[in-house]
Amino acid sequence: MIDMTGYARHLKIGLMTGAAGLALCVAAPALAQVEPGKPADAAAQETPETQETPAAKDDGLADIVVTATKRGSAQNVQNVPIAVTAFGALQLEEQHFQNLQSLSYSMPNVQLTAVGTQPGYATFSIRGFGISSSIPSIDPTVGTFIDGVYMGVNTGVVLNNFDIEGIEVLRGPQGLLFGRNVTGGAVVIRSTVPSNVLHADVRASVSSGPQTRGSVMVTGPIVKDRIQAKLAVLYDKDYGYFTNDFNGKSDVGRSRTLIIRPAVRIAPTDTVEMILRYENGRFNGDGAVATNRGLYPADSFRVNIDNEGYAHNRWNSASAETNIDTPFGNGKITNLMAYRAVTSRSSADIDASPRYDYNVNYYTRQRQMSEELRYAGTFGRFDVTTGLYFFTQNIRYIEDRYLNRGATHITGGGSQQQETYGIFASVDWHIADTLTINAGARYSSETKQVAVANLVPGGCNLAAETCNYSFRDRNTWTNVAPRLGLQWKPSDDTQVYGFWARGFRSGGYNFRNVFTQIAPGPFDDEELNSYEIGLKQDIGNALRFNVAGFWNDIGNLQREIQTAVPGVGTAQRILNSANARVRGVEGEVTFKPGHGFTLAGQFGYLDGRYTDVFFDLNNDRAINDRDLALKLPRLSPWTYGGSVNWTHDFDAIGVDARVAANHRDADFYNDANTGLLPGATMVDANLTLRRGRYSLSLYGTNLLDKVTLGANVPLTFFPGSTFSSLNKGRVYGAEVAFKF
Repeated sequence: MIDMTGYARHLKIGLMTGAAGLALCVAAPALAQVEPGKPADAAAQETPETQETPAAKDDGLADIVVTATKRGSAQNVQNVPIAVTAFGALQLEEQHFQNLQSLSYSMPNVQLTAVGTQPGYATFSIRGFGISSSIPSIDPTVGTFIDGVYMGVNTGVVLNNFDIEGIEVLRGPQGLLFGRNVTGGAVVIRSTVPSNVLHADVRASVSSGPQTRGSVMVTGPIVKDRIQAKLAVLYDKDYGYFTNDFNGKSDVGRSRTLIIRPAVRIAPTDTVEMILRYENGRFNGDGAVATNRGLYPADSFRVNIDNEGYAHNRWNSASAETNIDTPFGNGKITNLMAYRAVTSRSSADIDASPRYDYNVNYYTRQRQMSEELRYAGTFGRFDVTTGLYFFTQNIRYIEDRYLNRGATHITGGGSQQQETYGIFASVDWHIADTLTINAGARYSSETKQVAVANLVPGGCNLAAETCNYSFRDRNTWTNVAPRLGLQWKPSDDTQVYGFWARGFRSGGYNFRNVFTQIAPGPFDDEELNSYEIGLKQDIGNALRFNVAGFWNDIGNLQREIQTAVPGVGTAQRILNSANARVRGVEGEVTFKPGHGFTLAGQFGYLDGRYTDVFFDLNNDRAINDRDLALKLPRLSPWTYGGSVNWTHDFDAIGVDARVAANHRDADFYNDANTGLLPGATMVDANLTLRRGRYSLSLYGTNLLDKVTLGANVPLTFFPGSTFSSLNKGRVYGAEVAFKF
């Protein structure tokens, strides 16, 4: 069913496109223009530390740049007419960033969590739009993009990361520029670019658990101004944070991660560059770490499982980004071609108890290729961004369940070949010096061809990686995602904006089909209409506050209805079950009173409800007001918090200190509102001593030792039985760093 020749065909087209553009500009360098005083390779001559200006150690506000508007060059986040939280390299360093989940509590109305059934599987939620599933055929509501490349499946997204130049978390639908499956928002990650200045960043840390981590990044010129290279390597070993009451072992949750990330930047002229990136990653460790609320209270970290399982993730990714300055509109042509391959195998004790009631083996293999060709330029009062997009992926998934002390063995899964095409255009019309109209639209067409094997005895053979498919289908979804907005800037320090945008989440199929009498799909696409107004304000060089209010209407809401079923464990039906409305407000503030102090705060409020219900959400065999009154899952009403930073340079040593406390309310994991994810307040602290090129940091995270969960699934094996995947509690650590 899967035609791999399509990959080769599109790969060849992409290579020819990039090579032709590169050759054209090398042959005719006189056609291109460079902004006066700024060479095309300016970014490559900077270190990550210099891309936040002024430096965080000054008493002035720092300017963080973002790439969210795809304008061909980074923009100050204060000038972008969307709600976005951006972290530069220095801010990530202050928070001891290790993976996306470590930022989860520091932003309003944002949850960057892992589901926990498979280590590293992302289930992100922004503004109450999120998924609670590890089924790879379910598309996310929050898209993750690494160096401009969309992650086709959430496998391995919340594993270790490093060598980061910046992270942008865009709240609200981003369908115009990023495509489908970003109805909640987008997480944009940028790794460092090879530099024209020789430098290195070496780090080593140890934390309670225990866990050790080391990384090195070396970059510099091979041919001055023309060829630069980078090599970044991370090794992380987690010796296990949790103790298993079943056997007394105190090393549950072990893992080892190795990531190798080389990159080369080639600039044959001042107006042409190509950035070649590659990454190889390996993760090996235990399976899901989960507690059972039928055995232990809600505030317990205790684990009692007879199967500690395993998790093996392998991935390879490569991309070629070509940027060409052009005199046409004083613009830039960008072509980004990428390939990614992921293989994941894991085993988990889903009954989360010492009984052999429900063990699962998972296998996921995904291959994707994408290409985006876009242009950004300026014509008088018009800023234009337009492009073409292609994405294809092949997913194969097998699930292997053993229940009732191994007496019941059922397997199933699916295979999917997908192709997505898109065309988009965005125009900013500066009708006056202070007033801009933002308008644009994106057309998307997505085709999915699937074969599904129901979860039954003999449905699949995990060892042979084969399935007895009982369902085959093919479907195409098309959508137009428009955006219309107004931006008013009465001064350089003030921006008021408002917009209407439509988001689109693709339809699809269920690879985890237990109810054999029901077809595994297709379920239809989900559409969102979003209205937002916002204010971004700087006062002097000491106070900054950003606030946004929004109203979202969601039609044909895709829901994964989870049901505990005796004999098979749990069953999921995926369907368009309701319409809903989510409204809210959020804000962020930064204040620098001087003397090295920085005070920051954030808050978010969400109010969500169903407006129409088409399916029995609470499994009581009736569609009525009880379903309509249920709370939307993955929606925390309140998020808020703040931090205090202090930095000072003494005669011989510099000191950086930070204390942060951030809270998120409880929210429901499932549609029936029978699984609750507890609210928590995260308190973190950091003290860094700097001397020359060396630094020593002492830090603590989750200092109140709060229990947080990635999933909380009710089960039927004994009273109160649940699968409740655990995150770590209190952690202390120390890190030494050397830069030159």
